[in-house]
Amino acid sequence: MRIAVLGAGAWGIALAMQLVRAGQQVNLWAHKASVAESLQQSRRTPLLPDIELPESIHVTHDLVSALTGAQGLLIVVPSHAFNGLLQHLAQLPVGCLPPYVAWATKGFDQDSHELLHQQVHHYLPQVSGTVISGPTFAHEVAVGLPTAIVAASDQASISDWWAKRLHHAHFRVYTNTDVTGVEVGGAMKNVMAIAAGVSDGLGFGANARAALVARSLAELMRLGQALGAQADTLMGLAGLGDLVLTCTDDQSRNRRFGMALAQGQSVAQAEQALGTVEGLLAVRSVMAIAQQHQLDLPIVQAVHQVVTGALSPKAAVAQLLAREPGAE
Repeated sequence: MRIAVLGAGAWGIALAMQLVRAGQQVNLWAHKASVAESLQQSRRTPLLPDIELPESIHVTHDLVSALTGAQGLLIVVPSHAFNGLLQHLAQLPVGCLPPYVAWATKGFDQDSHELLHQQVHHYLPQVSGTVISGPTFAHEVAVGLPTAIVAASDQASISDWWAKRLHHAHFRVYTNTDVTGVEVGGAMKNVMAIAAGVSDGLGFGANARAALVARSLAELMRLGQALGAQADTLMGLAGLGDLVLTCTDDQSRNRRFGMALAQGQSVAQAEQALGTVEGLLAVRSVMAIAQQHQLDLPIVQAVHQVVTGALSPKAAVAQLLAREPGAE
């Protein structure tokens, strides 16, 4: 099979490497022509410096060329670019899109605060797509370290198709029909990782981190269930698994962002040093959804107050600690 992977960041390249490892051919699309040319010629990227792209990955800047001959389309762009890419795909001539469409982007639409599958249904109503998510760091996937992910679609046969394209000896793919739950877990854990980074950056220790992860899970489940997610999904790889990974390992950009804020950097300084911080984008959407559904999400609220400058990291933690005792 030939798969078009749209997005040549670290995560897009890692999934392209995994598809090749599982026996697929890949057309890798890069948004910038200069990036596509460099990758196609050098087969290397500073994002993953110890990775060399195999010849079975063809890199291009031309969207139609990337889709030519592909049986599957996998979108792997940052959440802020997701809507724009869907609009481009919707304008392509009939028949350009492959029959199987998936996305490994995590987040919310920044304007509507919708989950990404809702955006897909809006722009590509003919598509019954699949979301791919779970506890993953790009470098570990790229080099073939053991990983487990989730492929979720409302049609089991479609998520099964993607599972077969990706599954390999060290890369296990579980299927699910709870698209909402998988997307909520993948988006909201980034917000909680900022909180974990702040806690560790302030030197609060392992006890505080463990408590924060546990209470973050409670908030994740509160939001997810308000949107119709299933509790089992939120307790699985795309919920609890991704939450633990992102909150506890310094490979997490969101966690490092929180640590930078705790150590006195401004939001702008930390973002400039780290690049796109998905939790910084997601927290605004989570707050909007929480207000709409009248949800109590104190950790999310504390992160929002810190990133908007309403409270310092120390003051936000003090506010959390000052909450009245309650039942778990």
